[in-house]
Amino acid sequence: MAHITYTLLIFFLLLSGCTSLPDNSKRIESYAITDTVETTLGKGLQASRDLGKTQDGFIILGKGLDAFVARTALAEAAEKSLDVQYYLYHNDLVGGLFTAILLRAADRGVRVRLLVDDMDMEDRDHGILAIDNHPNIEIRIFNPFDRNLSRVPQFVTGLGTITRRMHNKSFTADNVATILGGRNIGNEYFDANPTLEFADLDVLAMGDVVKDVSSSFDLYWNSKLAYPATTLIDKPITDEQALGFRNRFHDLLDEQKESDYVQALRTSPLAKNIREDNIEFILGDAVIVVDHPDKITSSRDANELHLVSQLAPYFQNLEKELIIISPYFVPGNEGVEFFRGLIDRGVRVRILTNSLSSNDVAIVHAGYAKYRKALLKSGVELYEMNKKLTRKQRKEKKGVSSSSKASLHAKAFILDRKKVFIGSLNLDPRSFYENTEIGLILNSPEIAGTMTDTLTEDIGHHAFRLELHTDEDGYEEILWHGFENGKPVTFDVDPYTSFWQRLGVNIMSLLPIESQL
Repeated sequence: MAHITYTLLIFFLLLSGCTSLPDNSKRIESYAITDTVETTLGKGLQASRDLGKTQDGFIILGKGLDAFVARTALAEAAEKSLDVQYYLYHNDLVGGLFTAILLRAADRGVRVRLLVDDMDMEDRDHGILAIDNHPNIEIRIFNPFDRNLSRVPQFVTGLGTITRRMHNKSFTADNVATILGGRNIGNEYFDANPTLEFADLDVLAMGDVVKDVSSSFDLYWNSKLAYPATTLIDKPITDEQALGFRNRFHDLLDEQKESDYVQALRTSPLAKNIREDNIEFILGDAVIVVDHPDKITSSRDANELHLVSQLAPYFQNLEKELIIISPYFVPGNEGVEFFRGLIDRGVRVRILTNSLSSNDVAIVHAGYAKYRKALLKSGVELYEMNKKLTRKQRKEKKGVSSSSKASLHAKAFILDRKKVFIGSLNLDPRSFYENTEIGLILNSPEIAGTMTDTLTEDIGHHAFRLELHTDEDGYEEILWHGFENGKPVTFDVDPYTSFWQRLGVNIMSLLPIESQL
């Protein structure tokens, strides 16, 4: 058996040695369109400033349907450009409708630049070329896989290179309005009825900060790691084939005209307000924090390229309270010590993450679980989602190209009830050192206070509170306090899990792979 494994490894190594990506040196640079003051969106922004409102403006998008409508309404209002950047872009209903909306904008003459990570693009080259064939659309693929070889050996031999991905998510219209947050493009990210307001989270922003988001997009778009579709994919497609493929998306809008998503485009108050330039923004100031695209190919110690270095001062200056919402949370010893230091100087720390029963990525949970006792000992208030994924849901979420919403996918930090971070960053080594990320820090006590109050009111019914209990013999165990069918319950093992699930997590926690979690 060992001989077979060794032979396969050598085979994969030989294959990887024969692979190479095409020359990308002739890619043409392009940049955000800046002459957008006279567009519908641009005039609306200028009108706000004429009234003396010089700050950035925000709308929090907590509900999936609102998040979909906001993107679509901005696409319909755009007159010059759409710059779209995503990690996952699923080939499902929401993905199809989203593509149809982009095509409809391009048909009107809007320039569409679509930058996607290659993680979700397997077996979709024909469709990529068909969309890219549109005269007003260009697609670029970030950190692509070699098209001449199966992805499996590339994963096996590319640990630390091909496994480092562009996790960014942004949607910018006419360089004056942008949406950032935790959502990829796919059905599970736009649930119209989330079980918790923070199940996923985006922010729609207008103001000077949008120019910084556009600059970030340009940096990634013009990166040597961003391959134009026609450079990467050597499979010619005729204009007729491309048009036929694109027409399917126009047909999809007609077929789905009675769906909640398409109906919302016509009836949603948010869509109506965006079309009529009648949005009531919460005002404040925003700062973009973003990894440099070269992070993917650079040493993990190149801190000057890292978003985390930009975030550090905000955490170091905390005075009273920190709330962290992160679906994947692997603090490491360094993180535990950091939280202990905050608590020692009087800062209250509350963390909400997924439980074993709500998390489809068991190995990430294994990386987190071994730090729970240390976190609780340090004084961290730890909460885990009170939700159980069915076996069918877990099966649907499996695979290297999936990223489950599970019951919690939002990534947000609330600092001293004054500032809020919303973006793509999970608190784990993969986000810190492997992938690239983006987010906004909103200086808005109104948003920070509302989010804190909502979380405080709802968390007891939607999450388990963890307690470190010591019995008479000095044995330490974790207790989970929550509600089941409206009645208080306490568990002394991970709620709604089997012995085998827990055993598997314990075994996985011994593996030396924390840096990849």
